[in-house]
Amino acid sequence: MRPERKTPTIQDVARSAGVSTATVSRALSSPERVSDGTRARVSEAVRVTGYTLNQTARSLRQRSARTILVALPDIRNPFFSSILDAIEREVTARGYGMLVANLYFGHQATRLQDYLLSNRADGLLLLDGSLNADDLRVITSAPYSVPLVVACEDIPNSGFHTVVTDNVQAAERATRHLIELGHRRIGHIFGPEQNVVARDRLAGFNRAMNREGLPIAPEWVFRGSFEMDSGIAASARYMTLAARPTAVFAANDESAIGFLSGLRRHGILCPRDISVIGFDDLGVAPHYSPPLSTMRQPRETLGKMAAEALIDLIEGRQGNGTPLRIVLQSELIARESTGRPAELASA
Repeated sequence: MRPERKTPTIQDVARSAGVSTATVSRALSSPERVSDGTRARVSEAVRVTGYTLNQTARSLRQRSARTILVALPDIRNPFFSSILDAIEREVTARGYGMLVANLYFGHQATRLQDYLLSNRADGLLLLDGSLNADDLRVITSAPYSVPLVVACEDIPNSGFHTVVTDNVQAAERATRHLIELGHRRIGHIFGPEQNVVARDRLAGFNRAMNREGLPIAPEWVFRGSFEMDSGIAASARYMTLAARPTAVFAANDESAIGFLSGLRRHGILCPRDISVIGFDDLGVAPHYSPPLSTMRQPRETLGKMAAEALIDLIEGRQGNGTPLRIVLQSELIARESTGRPAELASA
């Protein structure tokens, strides 16, 4: 019995041409966007592998998997847990299933295209703003036209449907909370520089400080990541400073908790010696010692609204004209990690 011949895939074409699947997709859907040499290599690879346009047609969203793909930058981050829970409840109620892709280990765009161009999901809900917009347009443009909603982390000027929180406004409010308590020497634990959320929160911090005419000392802006280790590293740098801030706004709760943990090892206590406010209101925030002041993002609402928007796109209820853009506000939650600076508290 002759073995059944494997139907060639877009991955086979990419391997034969020595390019990525994203490049193959561009060459097939928008040939003017690739060089003549690349277009020729892809065309030859299509001929050699026997890949046909019928294969592309299978990815035109003509078949429904009744499943959405949710892609997030790091599945280990507890920030995403309540968002994923809200998404799953909404898609289940609408008769869909959910796949989760962890993009932490790289090759993000290629992995997403592999999922979506093989009809394993009907749409993409992206919780990672670090991906290249041009790579994403390959799957959202003809002939593939995969519905996409970006949530949590914006992709500026991309034209994608988006559900986010106002990170600039919320960061400004967090910083203003410290100013209202009487702090004038305020530092910031910055997130990863390539991340739009981190940049927006830094912008909000700067705006609050500038509006009050307060100096922003470069050595008080501790650059790192959104991880707890980043906060611990910031505490080590804090201890080397000759002049120290009396308060710190951390770009997220994990880095705030790492910072407080590191300072405690050096005998620096909060809020006696320093005030610290985070961002997100993770489940651990009210139970940490001291309970952490933070900006509470409406994560459940964000997840539900993003899932609703994506399924409406899939089912044709949301037009593809003007991009949907929903911006949610965060809430200041003042707890025991913030107080008046020592010189005012003792006055």
